[in-house]
Amino acid sequence: MNLNNKTVLLTGASGGIGQALAQALARKGARVCLVGRNEQAMTLLQQHLPYPERHSIALMRSYSDEEITGLAAMFSGENKLDILINNAGSSRFALFEHQSFDDIREQIRTNIEIPALLTRGLLEKISSPGIVLNIGSIFGEIGHPAWSVYSATKAATHRFSEALGRELQDRDITVVYAAPRATETSLNSDAVYALNRKLGNGSDSPNFVAARLVQLLEKEQKRYRFGVMERFFVKVNAWFPAIVDRALGKKLPVIQTFARSKFTGEDQ
Repeated sequence: MNLNNKTVLLTGASGGIGQALAQALARKGARVCLVGRNEQAMTLLQQHLPYPERHSIALMRSYSDEEITGLAAMFSGENKLDILINNAGSSRFALFEHQSFDDIREQIRTNIEIPALLTRGLLEKISSPGIVLNIGSIFGEIGHPAWSVYSATKAATHRFSEALGRELQDRDITVVYAAPRATETSLNSDAVYALNRKLGNGSDSPNFVAARLVQLLEKEQKRYRFGVMERFFVKVNAWFPAIVDRALGKKLPVIQTFARSKFTGEDQ
């Protein structure tokens, strides 16, 4: 898909990946509707996008039914939506027994309930051909200690994308699923960065992730996992999960130490 003059709705626009992706899309000539909860950050972002007057902001305080309906109403007649990007996410790095009920609810709500509701509310507004891009995580491919709820919600994102893509084949709407590995954004706490350094885990910058996501949209590639070793690990986990059990079991004491330390999970 040629992104020039395409209308793109991007959730989580005020987060690290969201801001980098908005910049990358705008440089390609897309008109970006920035959607999120941080109006100040989105306003500042819009001002720094190429041709800021071509872009818009939609503040979503809670992603209520009324807010989603109002967002959908922005796209009518010739003002069709070409690409929907469900990028907003929430993560808590903690042992499951230390996650509060609110922590669990927030991750389920942000990572799978809201994207599903938003996609449903906007589906009739998406042009044909069109694209839905759902941002998952490599932890949705591999259940990882201290990210149990996050892993579960991102696994749901994967299957939702797969099922919806198959359902929409006859409508010329492509559903793309991308699974980034650790990304250097405020979604991760200091404890996560310390753990990654300790274990030697690779990570990517938001700009790198955004550039690759733009390529996926242009090629309409349906699935992509970030990281060579991560992709290999996913395959091993699918075929020989006991090997991954043992590998992560050896790292478990280190993971537990960092997971028990004070953390500050932030939403994108």
